[in-house]
Amino acid sequence: MSANSAGSAATLDRLAALVSPVIRGAGYDLEDLILTPMGRRSLLRVVIDRDAGVSLDDIAEMSHAVAAVLDEDEGVIGKAPYVLEVTSPGVDRPLTEPRHWRRAIGRLVAVHVASNGSLAVEEGSADSPGSTLRGRVAGFDGVAVTLSVDGVEHLLPLAVLGAGRVELEFNRPDEGAKHERAQRQHKAKKGKGGLKSAPTTSAVPSAEEK
Repeated sequence: MSANSAGSAATLDRLAALVSPVIRGAGYDLEDLILTPMGRRSLLRVVIDRDAGVSLDDIAEMSHAVAAVLDEDEGVIGKAPYVLEVTSPGVDRPLTEPRHWRRAIGRLVAVHVASNGSLAVEEGSADSPGSTLRGRVAGFDGVAVTLSVDGVEHLLPLAVLGAGRVELEFNRPDEGAKHERAQRQHKAKKGKGGLKSAPTTSAVPSAEEK
């Protein structure tokens, strides 16, 4: 969760406690919650994900569900106008949790190897301590990542890995002509006249806020 001048840690904790049951109850993980000032309004960004991925219809459905919960308890975010943005993680999201690695199977990633643990490798090899590996995630068993580097598979315990980064690919070998999944967003704006929602990538102020 990310706090700033508009979103103290206490406020974000209250917001997370409010929206988490709805999100998890629908089968998603709450990946991040960010409250950012936007002039006279605030932007509340809710990032969700799941193993099956998140579609535009999923985003629209969860946007309305989260907005309904927030409307029931206006004391958490206040009565000032705000923009609600429900979105899925972008490809630049760091891989820090076991679920992130599970969802990255088949993806090309770069990751720093801090230590080798019980790995039997030669000093100065591709997966020696302190090196950064670039390869494709071939598997994940819950405790270790199998990373294919130049055709050689390396079993790397999560304990020795730093935050991984998925690398952008326009033609992934495991998906043929399928393009890189775009970040999906659906913003719902609360203001005069009730809740308005539409899939978009930018906040549009209402007439009274211009």
